[in-house]
Amino acid sequence: MRGVFVTGTDTGIGKTMVSAWLVHSWNADYWKPVQSGVADGSDADVVRAVAPQTIIHPSAHTLTEPLSPHEAARRDGVTISLTDFHLPATDRPLVVEGAGGALVPLNDHDMMADLMAHLGLPVVVVARSGLGTINHTLLTLEALQHRGLSVVGVVMSGSPNDANRQAIEHFSGVTVIGQLPLLDGVKGLRDYPPLAWRPSL
Repeated sequence: MRGVFVTGTDTGIGKTMVSAWLVHSWNADYWKPVQSGVADGSDADVVRAVAPQTIIHPSAHTLTEPLSPHEAARRDGVTISLTDFHLPATDRPLVVEGAGGALVPLNDHDMMADLMAHLGLPVVVVARSGLGTINHTLLTLEALQHRGLSVVGVVMSGSPNDANRQAIEHFSGVTVIGQLPLLDGVKGLRDYPPLAWRPSL
């Protein structure tokens, strides 16, 4: 296993913070294949603030508007194809962060899950810890497993909730490998203990 592909059950759930946590914990490289919304900054900026020494590989597509990749690309006059994406060369672990959730469209026929399959990395799913997460997480896991993707674990983002964690593990058979509480920005994450779980990267 060279690394992991980080996806989420939704947008704005802490996927970038979890990716930065993994980079910091594993001394890993970081890559965001598609970055939309660059007018408002990039997710790589967050990762760099948490782990200044990390190697950040350039995105294959950098899009202006903070929209789904297929719509942001359309507005920029760009067509996204799976053949645009190749894992960057590195001797270190690699954390790849997707855009939005697993079924966010890249173009008229490919979704983020198709990019995961194309790159061939196992998947870490980021999920909210609070109300509604059981349904959202189980749906995401089912969609990924239906496509034959290997899911190595779930990271819950927000206030720890053991009942929701237990339900997700019970009904999906997937382990919750970490819980990242709400932190005070990147400084809080820099001071937070590294993730104890580590795959064979």
